[in-house]
Amino acid sequence: MARATGPFFSHLANVSEAEPVIVAAGVSKRYGRTAALESFSLEVSRGEVLCLLGPNGSGKTTFLRMLTGFLLPSAGSLRVAGHDVVDEPMAARRRIGYVPESVPMYRHMKVREFLAFMARLRGVPPSAVGAAIDRVVHALSLEDRLNAPIPTLSRGYRQRVALAQALVHDPEVLVLDEPTNGLDPRQIIETRNLIRSLAGRKTILMTSHILAEVQKTADRVAVLLRGRLKGVRSVSSTPDLEEWFLSLA
Repeated sequence: MARATGPFFSHLANVSEAEPVIVAAGVSKRYGRTAALESFSLEVSRGEVLCLLGPNGSGKTTFLRMLTGFLLPSAGSLRVAGHDVVDEPMAARRRIGYVPESVPMYRHMKVREFLAFMARLRGVPPSAVGAAIDRVVHALSLEDRLNAPIPTLSRGYRQRVALAQALVHDPEVLVLDEPTNGLDPRQIIETRNLIRSLAGRKTILMTSHILAEVQKTADRVAVLLRGRLKGVRSVSSTPDLEEWFLSLA
């Protein structure tokens, strides 16, 4: 997988360099008496790779779905690049590229058709769609799959296409839900290298339940357990991530 370079990936944000790009303040999500997320507060700095670490059911995906506008918070506030996700949903969404754990793709489309459709859906001007596709295709080494029907793609190539559609509108924030899930070892390494190549130019929020992947990919890690934030640490200052994680359980 090629390294993401060039002007396509040098987007300049509209908010102050000092202002956190993602701000969650007291965010909760409840289903009746059940709390999927409770009083969650977190800030993610510009250009940072932050990973939400926790077991299945800890609230990681719930938070991502609220951040990307698929769920409304029961309490608290969420801002992306200065825009409230509830009060300014479209402005917030335009700043985000989202790769859910299972990306829905239109099986009747070929890769180029799908990326063109997603570019138009994300507001890329018609005159710029071709250039936008060329840039993400080059960054993700998809040149030889552009005319391939979606159903013929391997799991690894489907993940590349998923990343391409998330980047096609040059968002400030990239949100990845378990981005290496189901990939083989080589594909995991390629995906990890891509994420690291975007660090500093994109603000990346990802989830994982694999300690080794977090250690090699993230700048900071935030541990979620049973819907509550248990701690936030710099990966570089946490030599034994496993020991720290177990101490919070």
